[in-house]
Amino acid sequence: MSEKKPQLIQGNEACVKAAIAAGIKFFAGYPITPSSEIAEGLAEELPKVSGRFIQMEDEIASMGAIIGGSLAGAKSMTATSGPGFSLKQENLGFAAMAEVPCVVVNVQRGGPSTGAPTLPSQGDMMQAKWGTHGDHPAIALCPASVRETFDLTVRAINLSEKYRTPVVLLIDEVIGHMRENVVLPTQDELEIVERKKPAKDLDNYLPYKADDDMIPPMANYGEGYLFHVTGLSHDETGFPDLKNPDVIGGLTERLVNKVEDNKDDIVEYSTENLDDAEVVIVAYGSAARTAATAMDQAREKGIKTGLITLKTIWPFPEEILTDLLKDVKTVVVPEMNLGQIKGEIKNCINLSQNIVGVNRVDGELITPAEILEAIVKEES
Repeated sequence: MSEKKPQLIQGNEACVKAAIAAGIKFFAGYPITPSSEIAEGLAEELPKVSGRFIQMEDEIASMGAIIGGSLAGAKSMTATSGPGFSLKQENLGFAAMAEVPCVVVNVQRGGPSTGAPTLPSQGDMMQAKWGTHGDHPAIALCPASVRETFDLTVRAINLSEKYRTPVVLLIDEVIGHMRENVVLPTQDELEIVERKKPAKDLDNYLPYKADDDMIPPMANYGEGYLFHVTGLSHDETGFPDLKNPDVIGGLTERLVNKVEDNKDDIVEYSTENLDDAEVVIVAYGSAARTAATAMDQAREKGIKTGLITLKTIWPFPEEILTDLLKDVKTVVVPEMNLGQIKGEIKNCINLSQNIVGVNRVDGELITPAEILEAIVKEES
């Protein structure tokens, strides 16, 4: 990170470099295609920065281990793919309830079940939101390039520490394994966020007493503060309280609202050619790259087409899309699933507007020609 020069690297390698740059000190994981290069890279790099790497016996234990590492004060991360992400969900819910910052990287592959391990997919968008049970906060980011994988890995770690919650980075296989020539920022160009710490008052520390920003300061195990951590509904002391509806409801609402009420800080997206657009493509991940080419080809045919690329998937930018799409005739949503995000976008548009999905779940990439065909068909 000291020299600023072009590097030909893979998306998964960019994720490793970003994790080290953002201060990850603990990784626990279980090898699974197509994410294994992240574990392999951090096994090599973490010891160089006095960090620790553990290959766990399975995905469930991996998630539990990073929760423990984070409670001990280390910025912590794991990486997996679809079936492993499913196994992490119970502990992911525990991290949300116990407000333990940690990052889960999911390099997506075809599913369901063990599915298509080496083929691309965007099939886990909803699993990132609803995979664990109950109402809970959800932050999920989705890069569309190798450089963006670096940037959003750093951002995922920062958001996790800032909001004291697990964050999911949804890479798709194509981005994880694609190589691009990128120039990465130097260390002093990065903004690195550290978790909010309590005042030095060992006897009166309440681990779940939130400040006005809805986020409680967090002490590390071993610093002298005594506190209880549980997945049960709890009061400000951290001990369970299942008799008081105000405590149970108040906690759940605070956990969700500390993310939903800070959308302006969390949501990131980009736009192209929206000023005169009658057709807008809304895309994310590798499909956004294909969509950019299709947009250019549609404009060559005289069809005024724009593009919105979502970098934050959850919390969903509903208000932003409602505003950006209000005067558009047709919305095209290409996804390597059967329309998981199309349904969310449908809630943002008028009933009179067309919304068209371009979908593949056969392990093949969506082509610009397929998106262009959908645009031309709707405009003819």
